[in-house]
Amino acid sequence: MSQQETLKNLQTALSMELTAMHQYQLHASVLDDWGMDRLAAKMREEMQEELGHSDEYLARLTFRKGTPELKLQKTPVLAKSLKEMFELDLADEQEAIEFYTTSAKQASDERDIGSRMLFERIAIDEEGHMSWLELQLDLLKRMGEPAYIAKHITVSGEHETA
Repeated sequence: MSQQETLKNLQTALSMELTAMHQYQLHASVLDDWGMDRLAAKMREEMQEELGHSDEYLARLTFRKGTPELKLQKTPVLAKSLKEMFELDLADEQEAIEFYTTSAKQASDERDIGSRMLFERIAIDEEGHMSWLELQLDLLKRMGEPAYIAKHITVSGEHETA
């Protein structure tokens, strides 16, 4: 049975994860510039997780004898506000979950259990990201932006305890 669809999906997933990695990198830089060093650190953690996902898709694509292309799916967006940043990321995570879920089924139909499991596992990781983003949007709304920002900056002389 041909596995061309799964190979195509692995390439798309690789491009999506590379895009997500660079999106979080851009967010971290912007947040540092806005003085929100703690939130910038969180974005760098997300960036590293997306890099790990891209490595896994790259390895799987290579294992399946595909020809990986290291290209972004789309250009990262420079957010103008925290709300916009979280909403953009939430939309991307929802898109990824939907795509990986569909890709897992296609891989299963093509009898590619390893790719199916990879798509499923990363979809579950993305659900965790989605949940965190939904929480941040809720906190922004309930606390207001000034209080939310205050929780994500290090005051001069303060020591990190987290």
